[in-house]
Amino acid sequence: MPKPGASNREAIAENPTARVFDVGINERLPLPQLAVLALQNVFGMTGMFVFPGLLGRAFHLTDPQIAYLYGMTFMTCGIVTILQSVLLLRLPVAQGPYAGSFGALLTVGHLQSGGLGTAFGSFFVASLIWCVLTAPIRGRSVAGMFARHLRVPLISGMIVMLIVVQIASVALPSWIGGPGNPGFPVVNLLSGAVAVAGIVFAMLWGGRRLRRVAILLGLALGTLAYTLFQPVSFAAVAAAPLIVEPRIFPFGFGVRPDLVAVFLLVLIPAGMGSMALYQTVAEWGDETLSPGRMSEGLFGVALGSVVAAVWGGFSTIAYPDNIGILRATRVGSRFVTLAAGILLIVLGGCVKFDMLLVVVPIPVISAAATLLFGIVFMHGVHILAQVEWDDRRLIASGLAFVVGLGGLFISPDVIHAMPLMLQLVLQQPVISGGLTLVVLHSLLCYKQPSSTSSTARSRAQNQA
Repeated sequence: MPKPGASNREAIAENPTARVFDVGINERLPLPQLAVLALQNVFGMTGMFVFPGLLGRAFHLTDPQIAYLYGMTFMTCGIVTILQSVLLLRLPVAQGPYAGSFGALLTVGHLQSGGLGTAFGSFFVASLIWCVLTAPIRGRSVAGMFARHLRVPLISGMIVMLIVVQIASVALPSWIGGPGNPGFPVVNLLSGAVAVAGIVFAMLWGGRRLRRVAILLGLALGTLAYTLFQPVSFAAVAAAPLIVEPRIFPFGFGVRPDLVAVFLLVLIPAGMGSMALYQTVAEWGDETLSPGRMSEGLFGVALGSVVAAVWGGFSTIAYPDNIGILRATRVGSRFVTLAAGILLIVLGGCVKFDMLLVVVPIPVISAAATLLFGIVFMHGVHILAQVEWDDRRLIASGLAFVVGLGGLFISPDVIHAMPLMLQLVLQQPVISGGLTLVVLHSLLCYKQPSSTSSTARSRAQNQA
């Protein structure tokens, strides 16, 4: 007699991903739809609207300097997104600023012997090393060897979940705001709830056309609700310069070997996390993602890190909320992300447009991100449904997840008493949890697939 749920697992094994996209990866769209979906992807990059402002205020930078940070963040993300869409990875992937890069620049920049010049200089050297490790040679790269681990549903699903856990700090907390922020807490919560309700309605009951603009519709409704209680000022837009030009190491240049190691440690999990999301998108679009193609995608991320370090921006990662947009709209065309990349470069070069986008209230953007992060997190859970659970896999995944999650709850006093390297490891679930998972899976579960397949063969023989 078959065990309960066995038929469900067999169905998942035979067809692990149902058709997700209504518009395929290589399909083109009319220009108006392309423009709307591209703009929607820009709004989906929550960190783009949060990290430059936070970093600038933390170092007491002037308004023009903060505007410069915004511009370089937009342009860097646009360049990498274009590379991934049509030249290297060739998937509908939008690359946004990485939270780990933001955290490392913030921490290292405040060291007494550091400063932003030393932070960005060390970041640059680490990025060059990462370029060497990810450079595809005959379709292979050193870093690309991790790709074979991510084909295991247990690891790919857990990595997706750990990514969302790591960046969730910019979702709900930014939606609520703080006591000193306008709209805290009622207006922020209300306007964010309106945005979420608009997105959910468009996704579930809006039909195919409305579904494709679900995020923009939600953001527009949320912004309208916010302005009813807190008027939005456009003075910053009028005062901003028109065009910004990239500068070489605008905050100075310095290098410390120990800080190079710190930034290299930050770049590795961004690559691992991106690979997991690349695999997810490829499965949704029924694409075969070869090791060579994965290596080219990683190399694109590494090149983006070099550009970010030279101009003064953040390294990038495949953004979970943009992956959530793919699922929400069911449009998988890589020409949409190509258009988004072009739009990011244009907006990054024109500061007035940057500031105009920043006018959209942070609580509204963060509320939409909270929903999209949740969708991507639950997709990680969906991937785990393919796993044949036993004690070994429960130990590997359970310990890794709690190690990754637990580091976020260590008190600041304890964290600051630790060496800098250990601080960054414990505060980034993708590093602590991801490495724990890969090591435990290699030690405990490496031979499990063969034994499982032999068991399945013996069962088939017995039934015959």
